[in-house]
Amino acid sequence: QVQLVESGGGLVQAGESLRLSCAASGPTFSTYGMGWFRQAPGKERDFVAAITGGGTTLYADSVKGRFSISRDNDKNTVYLQMNSLKPEDTAVYYCAGRSGGSVYFTFRRYDYWGQGTQVTVSS
Repeated sequence: QVQLVESGGGLVQAGESLRLSCAASGPTFSTYGMGWFRQAPGKERDFVAAITGGGTTLYADSVKGRFSISRDNDKNTVYLQMNSLKPEDTAVYYCAGRSGGSVYFTFRRYDYWGQGTQVTVSS
């Protein structure tokens, strides 16, 4: 019913920036709560940022002031602008969505997932 495809990952040096994109299929994207999660090697999948159907955003403490989530409903796309990247940001980044407009910190509350895009930050 809903497919999410992430793009924009890559290899950057510490202090540099990347913008991730998540393209969604389906007719009701504007009503979905959307989030970004990441999973580093040997680690659990952690919350990064989320945006509600109404445009309210929230962030993990580890990325506040550095990352920014946004959405373009006309393009059925959600973005994650990542600035001042650190080696500890290295992970596979996953786009997540849910049919309801609210967002949550836990990955368990999301219904749809992309395949992930690798972000590697070197020092």
